[in-house]
Amino acid sequence: MTQTLQTRSHLRGHVQPERERKPIARAAARGAIASMAMSGLRQLTTALGMVPNTPPESVIERTAPRAFHDVPAERRPAVVEIVHWVYGAAGGAFFGCLPRAVRRRRWAGPVYGLLAWAAFEVAIAPSLGLQRRHGTAERLALLADHVLYGMVVAASPWPHEDRPAKDREQPPWLQERP
Repeated sequence: MTQTLQTRSHLRGHVQPERERKPIARAAARGAIASMAMSGLRQLTTALGMVPNTPPESVIERTAPRAFHDVPAERRPAVVEIVHWVYGAAGGAFFGCLPRAVRRRRWAGPVYGLLAWAAFEVAIAPSLGLQRRHGTAERLALLADHVLYGMVVAASPWPHEDRPAKDREQPPWLQERP
């Protein structure tokens, strides 16, 4: 009896869509967009006095103070936004790496946002030595914008449609009538 081993080239044709790069790239794009949505909500909570210093600004000032202060003061908000969008894209790409069975759950986005917030509060901020003395209003504001982030990262239709169009059923309004 001989046993035939399948070669890598033979297996490549049977790669599951989840192993493709598209879900990760799409999730990274959603992560950048989610960061933009977060920034909008954070603009509101900052204007209302709920959030005095945004986490992205605190991180940049702590990790790259000289580079940050070399930027003209009127341009610093733009630097903070761009860095925040990059963080968001990275977080989105990580979400895209999760198994499709997890990504497609309704609770996946809000829970992902909650976990991102918790990771910052419990691990990232303390490891960077960031002073996180904030009250209930600030905590709730930051939690809310992270949950919003997760909802946008997991937003339909992309997490559910990370497979080739030919394998998807079209929505009813696009289907041809008999």
